[in-house]
Amino acid sequence: MPHPLPAPAPLAAAKATIPPSPTSPFAHLSQDAPAGLVVFLVALPLCLGISLASGAPLLAGLVAGIVGGLVVSLLSGSHVSVSGPAAGLTIVMVSAIGTLGSFPAVAAATAVAGVMQLALGAARAGIIALYFPAAVIRGMLAAIGIILILKQLPHFVGFDKDYFEDLEFFQADGRTTFTELGAALGAFSPGSVLIGLASLLLLLLWDRPVVRRQAWARLVPGALVAVLAALGLNQLLHLLAPAWQVRPAHLVHLPVLTTLGQLSREMTWPDYSALRRPATYGVALTIAIVASLETLLSIEAVDNLDPQKRHTPPNRELLAQGAGNLVSALLGGLPLTAVIVRSSANIAAGARTRLAAFIHGTLLLASLLLLGRWLNLIPLSALAAVLLVVGFKLTKPALYRQQWRLGWAQFGPFIFTIIAVLFTDLLKGVSLGLVLGFFFILKDNAKAGSYLRRESGAPDAPPAPGELLHLRLPEHVSFLNKASIVTTLDQLPAGSRVLLDGSRSDVIDHDVLEAIEAFRQAAPARGIELELRGVPQVALAGH
Repeated sequence: MPHPLPAPAPLAAAKATIPPSPTSPFAHLSQDAPAGLVVFLVALPLCLGISLASGAPLLAGLVAGIVGGLVVSLLSGSHVSVSGPAAGLTIVMVSAIGTLGSFPAVAAATAVAGVMQLALGAARAGIIALYFPAAVIRGMLAAIGIILILKQLPHFVGFDKDYFEDLEFFQADGRTTFTELGAALGAFSPGSVLIGLASLLLLLLWDRPVVRRQAWARLVPGALVAVLAALGLNQLLHLLAPAWQVRPAHLVHLPVLTTLGQLSREMTWPDYSALRRPATYGVALTIAIVASLETLLSIEAVDNLDPQKRHTPPNRELLAQGAGNLVSALLGGLPLTAVIVRSSANIAAGARTRLAAFIHGTLLLASLLLLGRWLNLIPLSALAAVLLVVGFKLTKPALYRQQWRLGWAQFGPFIFTIIAVLFTDLLKGVSLGLVLGFFFILKDNAKAGSYLRRESGAPDAPPAPGELLHLRLPEHVSFLNKASIVTTLDQLPAGSRVLLDGSRSDVIDHDVLEAIEAFRQAAPARGIELELRGVPQVALAGH
């Protein structure tokens, strides 16, 4: 006899037993808050350094970082990416200021670039992100890891001539990545080295399983512990060994503002009269294209790093970045993009949702108004140690072994992208990697015989007399399929009977139709009996 169903619980009792919704923005606050703090500590010198390298006011970089945290994080569909001023745009900014004559004029152009990005998002142009080969994305990430290590070593030893997030081989100070290392060896600061080593040791210790198993250690990111320890150690050096204390030149440099009026006076506002000049729109187009490409590359890379492998909608990301650039420009900020270094630090610190990026933006805003005096005590060598660990995680030896096992078609674009990014910059290097990646794609598509269906015999055996050779086209036939189709048709033996079947194809590219028509006209001369099914005939150009 079936058991009677239990009586429904009272509504109030039922509500009391419902667990918190996993979609709540605060569901992962215990992971997102510490991660946001770590990203803030990493982002602070980066925002200032990129402003300096761009020839813009220092506050412009902070404004872009704040907008990236507070505006873009709310509009973006990405869970763990962080947006802010990007090193890849520094050359564009220097050129733009030279073209338009002032940063306020460039801010007006950046506002126009934001509108252009909104239009790109509305036109669904973000779909190009789906065509970036995975090997190129992995190569870009590995290259950034190597660059982080090479670029942060001088800061690690107290040689802070280059700005903090320079990713280019040829630096603005006339040196290269390698000559900067040589110069750093001859001008290091003992206190910076000591603090950098102590910070690095703490970070490595924090990643050990014996520490990570402790509940309290999982609540506090190692980067935060390292930065706080570095701050305390430098104060201890001040008391015990003043000669070794890290000097202000090697500490974080943040403008100290005490009132909102002072903040307003320090900010730079757009020069809207520049909108009457045609050159402004050329600069805006350049900013929009470079920022959009860097963003799409970044979110593709960040999605690969996300432990939960969540997908970022690229069109929504373009809309979010466009809105962010518009707001940043109106407030006198630099253009912004999704940025890999800060996003990688965010993931490494355990972020789960976009709340971490929002917290980082909130802290940047608070630092501008309340915390400048205290943050200026943090040694840059401690932040360099954080980025050294992030860099190593991006370019682990296991990644190279994995790509090698996948074969040359994957390893070639991977290693070529690394070399290209190392010796140029991010966008140029990735562009070169994409060229090689697409070469391998075209090479694979050009392999003959992939459409041939035999009635009998082995696939590679010569056809029997009178045998019908069935060539079935795929559902979508693009220009990428042209080489393999033409090769297959050219290799058909004289006197063959051929059925070329496009009945299952939804789309056949016009270039392919022209190639098939050229074969149809030449077939009788080779004694080939050809039947077309579901393949429309077209007129050849010039006929």
